[in-house]
Amino acid sequence: MSNTWLDLDDKVVIVTGGDSGIGRHIVEGLRSAGAQVACLDLTVEDGVDVSGVLDVGVDITDAGAVEAAVATVEEHFGRITTLVNNAGVNQPRLLVDARGEAPQYELDEKSFAFMFDVNVKGAFLMAQAVTRRLVRAGAGTIINITSEAGAEGSKGQSAYSATKGALNGFTLSWAKELGPLGIRVVGAAPGILEPTGLRSPAYNEALAYTRSTTVDRLSPDYSRTIPLGRPGTLDEVADVVCFLASDRSAYITGTTVTVTGGKSRG
Repeated sequence: MSNTWLDLDDKVVIVTGGDSGIGRHIVEGLRSAGAQVACLDLTVEDGVDVSGVLDVGVDITDAGAVEAAVATVEEHFGRITTLVNNAGVNQPRLLVDARGEAPQYELDEKSFAFMFDVNVKGAFLMAQAVTRRLVRAGAGTIINITSEAGAEGSKGQSAYSATKGALNGFTLSWAKELGPLGIRVVGAAPGILEPTGLRSPAYNEALAYTRSTTVDRLSPDYSRTIPLGRPGTLDEVADVVCFLASDRSAYITGTTVTVTGGKSRG
């Protein structure tokens, strides 16, 4: 699809967690399609980068900081049309370490709270702050980046899966609430993707233990698990987000688009 066809020139989009991984590709995709973009992330310093992206450092679990960051974006661009709730964290954890060999990989209150604070509370706080502006404008779009794990579950990632299931619930419910106000709410749920560069050795070790395997055996045979026979690319997720942010998707709301290459339990 061409950038002209998408016609994002009139969009002002906030992307949380936009400094790395999927978020960085979403930011770059939106900018190349003509949108004005604000990247909200813990890791950025306030300012405008060479591509015209407005960087705003913020902890999205802090309500006051979220409101201040959204106000900064509105002041800079004059308005906000779209929110991409992309920021997310994951710590592989078992409900119970039945083998008793690695109790650090058993779900506890600290890891549970960490994932729910960022993935669920952060998304709620961002959506609320942005939606106050969208209501005044009488139009807008919220895009929640979920995961196939939110619908299917994932071994060793029950808390993470639950946070993504919560985002699916937000998407459905907010669409019903906000549709009459001219605001669409949609989701994009990636499946297995190319490496984002964010996985640390510690993460891989935790995931391998929770799945009763070794780090070098974590990657499955994609030809057996994914009908298209390969992982998705980060740009393919970004392309879906660009479409959902555009008026070409104006009659799509209250649903989540899976970006999984056809992977399912069927």
